[in-house]
Amino acid sequence: MLTVGLAVAGYVVGSMPWGYWLVRIFRGEDIRTQGSGNIGASNVWRVYGRRLGIPAVLLDAAKGFAPAFVAVELAGHGAGVLAGAAAMLGHWRPLFLGFRRGGKMVATAGGAFLGVAPLVGGASAGVWLLVFALTRYASVASMVSAVSLIFWAWLFGYPWPVIAFACFAAAGVVFLHKANIRRLVRGEESRFRRPAASP
Repeated sequence: MLTVGLAVAGYVVGSMPWGYWLVRIFRGEDIRTQGSGNIGASNVWRVYGRRLGIPAVLLDAAKGFAPAFVAVELAGHGAGVLAGAAAMLGHWRPLFLGFRRGGKMVATAGGAFLGVAPLVGGASAGVWLLVFALTRYASVASMVSAVSLIFWAWLFGYPWPVIAFACFAAAGVVFLHKANIRRLVRGEESRFRRPAASP
């Protein structure tokens, strides 16, 4: 029963649509009508800049980290995996938005892995930063870092529930980026702009 309760709590925490709430509070707008229409941190950052983008990233990651970390501490890696996966599902189909389309789970997945398997989460974050710096495509960085979770989980010798979770997370992130993949193939995917140089 403890594991079930932790998973339910993970879903509720993951359902907190911070990108949507932050834009509502500070700009009085609906992020779902802006940019890609996604409530995730990447779209918030792209449309409103880092002042809202950074808090959105941190809060989306925290809502994956907190349930996963607490579950690992209370009931082990199996429970941590379930709580982290539930948080990701909550971000994708948030309770607080009537189960309508949420985000693409990237930051929430990263936070969940920092809670369940810190070495894996940290290494994957490094991959994201490297790929993004090279390509300026958030979508490419997200998919590559998500797939790298599988390699890092195996390399660092985490137990099979963590490796299975890495496979689930990678598949989920890539699936939710299918529209981005189509735009990449057509050469229509937009890059993040580099800050303009000061005169």
